[in-house]
Amino acid sequence: MKQASPFEIVAARCWNLLNEGKPFTPIFTLSVFLLYRLDQWTDSGFWAAAGLGLLCILPLLMLYYHFDFPLFLRNYLWFPVVAALLLWQPGNLSLYAAAIGLYMFFTVFFWGTFYYRMRIGTSWWNFRRFWKLVLKNSDSTSGNAQEQLPKVILLLLLWNHFYELFPLGSERRFMGVFSEEWLILACFTACLWLYSWILHRNLFDWKPKETESLTSEPERTGNAVNDKVIVIVIDGMRKERFEEADAPFLKKLRQEGTQYTQMETVYPARTVVCFSSMFTGAYPKEHGIRSNMVWKLGIRVESIFDSLRKVGKRGRLLGIAHLIDSMGDDVESVTAVMHNDRADRNIMDRAKKIMAEQNPDLFVVQMIGVDQTGHSMGVLYDEYLQKIAEADRLVEEFVEWLTSKGMMENTTLVICADHGQADGIGGHGHLDEGERFVPFFLHGPSIKQGCRVDERHSLISMAPTLAYLLGAPYPSASRGKVLTDAFKS
Repeated sequence: MKQASPFEIVAARCWNLLNEGKPFTPIFTLSVFLLYRLDQWTDSGFWAAAGLGLLCILPLLMLYYHFDFPLFLRNYLWFPVVAALLLWQPGNLSLYAAAIGLYMFFTVFFWGTFYYRMRIGTSWWNFRRFWKLVLKNSDSTSGNAQEQLPKVILLLLLWNHFYELFPLGSERRFMGVFSEEWLILACFTACLWLYSWILHRNLFDWKPKETESLTSEPERTGNAVNDKVIVIVIDGMRKERFEEADAPFLKKLRQEGTQYTQMETVYPARTVVCFSSMFTGAYPKEHGIRSNMVWKLGIRVESIFDSLRKVGKRGRLLGIAHLIDSMGDDVESVTAVMHNDRADRNIMDRAKKIMAEQNPDLFVVQMIGVDQTGHSMGVLYDEYLQKIAEADRLVEEFVEWLTSKGMMENTTLVICADHGQADGIGGHGHLDEGERFVPFFLHGPSIKQGCRVDERHSLISMAPTLAYLLGAPYPSASRGKVLTDAFKS
């Protein structure tokens, strides 16, 4: 399996500009407005009027970038639209129709059909299902129609209104009228900021509670419990769907080891955020990765890979290009541009090669097929269960290969997901139903057999637990609790 090319790494970062809801809203609004008035581009007055109109709505663009409106908060976005319609004339209805049409074309066909067809081999008929997923999606991404459409319509309504106030090469006097209009807009914008702040202050209550103290117990002696630890992260595996799937080997490992039934992911539950928290033991505000759109590359704190280097040990993370943005050279990248039926097979073949040639003390493998199926086809369909079943067979084959090479004699195996997935386009980030709690279990000679831990834990416990098992110091910013309930002694 080939590595992610430099082009793919850059392309993945660029795609996040369109995938993440925060940058998508201004990009899409700007694109719709300019395309709608394509015939006026040669008029110099157009650019002046459009620029001044854009300047008027800049505070609103900043507001919608600052505040997310996922889950039920998106229902409150239509009230500002109604208020704007009472204050200003609707303007060009064809502009809003163009916006809705372009949005559905981008999400349903370009993204849900063409993009997934080119990248992972999804059917050309995927749009027949994807439009329903977009309408149901609750996460704050570009694929959340119920969040993006009211935002875009409001922005276009006001931009178009103020654009038409400015002269396009005429001598029309408008400053007196405009001063009054500007005052109304300023009051409207201030009220919308206050409205958004009140909503988030009083209704935004689903963020997990964070641990304040750093990891300090058990006290480190420098003695390793295991020779190796292997972590297999089945990206996006929803907990209850895993229970329904035909996955006998994974469930056998869980039964013979220790499972954590209330393992909670971090907020926001984006893949790069989750991996950064799992392998630093820190929260996003500390390691600096707050979404898949990474503006400043690299985590700001120590990772488990840094801790292992302090004691002369080595760890490797086999994953897709996104993870390079946070973990840098500790990532063995794999290309995500391949048919989804081959992706995990190729990843496991590459995993065997890394173990045979490098033999790291800690090896983390990211399996991507389940997550990609959820995003492209939805999590409540049979294809999602089938992909979990395929992951089960591949993990079984990999463990059998490790056993045949003598690499499992004093090794702990950790199986988990980084986040779940919600209904719709398999969204994840803001902890809708199906996202918050993930499968998590350990197996090995030092792990208790048939043990079930029902106490709530967080995925930030991953890094300090790995450090404890491998005799390394805890990462300096780690706040996770070592999962001592799973150890025999």
